Amino acid sequence: MSSLAIEPFIQLRRELHQIPEPGFAEYKTQQTILSYLATLPSKRLQIQTWKTGILVKILGSRPSKCIGYRTDMDGLPIQEETTYSFRSKHEGYMHACGHDMHMAIALGILTYFVHHPIADDLLFVFEPAEEGPGGALPMLKSKEFQAWKPDMICALHIAPEYPVGTIATRPGILFANTSELFIDLAGISGHAARPHLANDMAIAASELVLQLQSIISRNIDPLDSAIITIGKMDVGTKQNIIAGHARLEGTIRTLSLDSMDRIKSRIKAIVHGIEQGFDCQATIDWGANYCQVDNDEKLTLDFMNWVRSQTEYQLVECREAMTGEDFGYFLQEIPGWMFWLGVETPYGLHHPKIEPNEGAIQVGIDTMVRYMEYLTGAGTRL
Repeated sequence: MSSLAIEPFIQLRRELHQIPEPGFAEYKTQQTILSYLATLPSKRLQIQTWKTGILVKILGSRPSKCIGYRTDMDGLPIQEETTYSFRSKHEGYMHACGHDMHMAIALGILTYFVHHPIADDLLFVFEPAEEGPGGALPMLKSKEFQAWKPDMICALHIAPEYPVGTIATRPGILFANTSELFIDLAGISGHAARPHLANDMAIAASELVLQLQSIISRNIDPLDSAIITIGKMDVGTKQNIIAGHARLEGTIRTLSLDSMDRIKSRIKAIVHGIEQGFDCQATIDWGANYCQVDNDEKLTLDFMNWVRSQTEYQLVECREAMTGEDFGYFLQEIPGWMFWLGVETPYGLHHPKIEPNEGAIQVGIDTMVRYMEYLTGAGTRL
């Protein structure tokens, strides 16, 4: 790693931080990455675009397999509140989940291997729309990706709670199954002085929120883990008007597919009961659904043992998390793993004040460069 200066990738991270964009609208982000790639030697470099994403293949000298590395690209609809001098230039959008860090690390690993050939092919996947509606599944199914489909794939995600120099992961489930949840209730609006002539959806929505919370406590195995959160409820327009419409927005998180199916079945039943009990009409939209990130046991244990024995970094075997990540779709077809990279900041993911420690960029690049060299040498045999 001594031959690769880190400063350019810190600057790239700061440049990308200033231009966060919604999923499948990462036009400036894509162009910034393509412009950087154009500065690299092109002899062993192959580049394809897919929507606003990018696939970059580096040809190995004696390829027997292809090693994939994925990063995400999109930002979040959050108004930034950091102390940075390089804050977002896009009003109401921010890289609050570390995708700017992820892209900078990926570009650092890629740059190293452009200048330092290894035996096997490498595929760098710049995936759009991870935050929604989800870029992994359609990208995975695309003809561009299938033509270059790797034999294994890995990725990282920043972790605010761990110090810089910490790598945390586990074999098996690392991230949960997730589903968005949108419920609309339609009744009859009216004057507050004549409630008997209206059908109040504020009451119906309130009852529904309470009933939904009973699913976790009474329908899910207490040894399993699951969450239903209603994070937003829109109902009514004025204090003296009975609300004729209510909309609930939330999320479901589970550590098993069976629990996800059971929760959705119970939600349908409860919503149907609300329809009957409050004489209203209801619709359910499950929105974006992400499957669990299920780390391949053999590959993950190999990576963990390598970090312990061959690096100065701290390896933590962590617990599974209820966060969602559409990287799980890649792992359904391709063996691989994801790990947490410590960035040591008091603010959590998706917080408007999160300021990841940029020292983690070097840790991420160094770890993956050395591990990919290990894989392509005397390392894991697929």
